[in-house]
Amino acid sequence: QVQLVESGGGLVQAGGSLRLSCAAAGRTFSIYAMAWFRQAPGKERKFVAAISASGGATNYADSVQGRFTISRDNTKDMVYLQMSGLKPEDTAVYYCAARQSIVSSRTYVQQNDYAYWGQGTQVTVSS
Repeated sequence: QVQLVESGGGLVQAGGSLRLSCAAAGRTFSIYAMAWFRQAPGKERKFVAAISASGGATNYADSVQGRFTISRDNTKDMVYLQMSGLKPEDTAVYYCAARQSIVSSRTYVQQNDYAYWGQGTQVTVSS
């Protein structure tokens, strides 16, 4: 089992940047594929970005492609989401998710793929 704690959310103006962090604790971090999802008020939680256990493969939602970058540091048990060019429609609670991955180069984009979730961090983008 792994515990996830997100941080780095806040209020930012449109066009600005934020970096979200997710700290993992419990099991060997390098066997877990990771992802970020987000949930806007009144809407379903949606996929944002994913990274393979090895860190060698990434995947992004079309809405954030080119603006967001997911990365991980397996020596620190951390995953990050660098967000730039933020838009008001990026406003949401952002969640970090993890799942064990036998294939170290695979990414997963479905919520049901993930067994472990953080508590979320709020990102608000003002216009």
